[in-house]
Amino acid sequence: MKLALQVVSLALALNLTASAQNGQQQFASLGDFKLESGEVIRDCRIGYRTLGQLNRNRDNAILLTTWLTGTSEPLMNGLGKQLDAKYYVIAIDALGDGVSSSPSNSQLQPRMKFPKFTIADMVASQHQLLTQVLHIDHLKAVMGASMGGVQTFQWMVSYPTFLDRAVAIAGSPRLAPYDLVLWQAESDAITHDPAWKDGDYTEQPGTVLIAEIGMLAKNTPDKINHDVTRESLAAVLAHERAATANFDANNRLRQFQAMLSHDVSAPFSGSMAAAAATVKAKALIIVTATDHTVTPGPALDFAQLIDAEVLDLQNNCGHHGAECESEKVNQAVKEFLEK
Repeated sequence: MKLALQVVSLALALNLTASAQNGQQQFASLGDFKLESGEVIRDCRIGYRTLGQLNRNRDNAILLTTWLTGTSEPLMNGLGKQLDAKYYVIAIDALGDGVSSSPSNSQLQPRMKFPKFTIADMVASQHQLLTQVLHIDHLKAVMGASMGGVQTFQWMVSYPTFLDRAVAIAGSPRLAPYDLVLWQAESDAITHDPAWKDGDYTEQPGTVLIAEIGMLAKNTPDKINHDVTRESLAAVLAHERAATANFDANNRLRQFQAMLSHDVSAPFSGSMAAAAATVKAKALIIVTATDHTVTPGPALDFAQLIDAEVLDLQNNCGHHGAECESEKVNQAVKEFLEK
């Protein structure tokens, strides 16, 4: 999604550096990885990229989390253009993104034999990679946008003493009812397509409806009417459909399901106040009032519970709100991390 560009620009604003070998795709084997459900991802592999150097005090590591359908590659392609050793950045591919273990690349559990996983499972796999492979026991910060922001909320609750700061952009501690309708509709677009065939498809199902629903949800009427003309609409929709078809539908469905089930309060009998009480990290919560993909209400409520800093953007860019005000967002993030 386009919001990924905002994460790239934010990371660029951190003035990061890489040596020649940094930023390359790497993989860690976690063996058989047990999920919250009790099921197991067999021979679980997690993709990641690193940039810069861990300093002597081991206190400059920043984790970047990926958006839905996103990978670590665009993050590190942007980061690699900067030359400064201030931060050691780790970008980790989320489960189901087609790089880390996913329905599309699992040899032992292909397609819908691949078990459902949660946002908490994504975060647990990242924690295991950091501690057991990279031997990092603390992070300066976790930062992500959209589903990356959702993972950031989960990090604050799952491993409260592991990180000093958190930057959640267009994320949520749990999806609001409006969001649930949207994400369920996109899931149904896959499974109700005749091409679906219970995941054993020969052509990607759901691409037309997901592209059209997504375009409506990620934008606002003002933004679409400003950016798209009646004459250019067919070409824009064709581009959106092609981009949707480039990501495997089984992977997308499993990531949709992770978003739909996400709720940081679940281990606390549904009490968001109890979940918030566990948070130790200082947080910057960035939302856009017109975001109809991940509506900002739950994030703002949680921000109040944890006394977080809030940047509430008032623009007509919807889910791309942070991208539309990148200069303001970049400066806010830079100042927050340097406090």
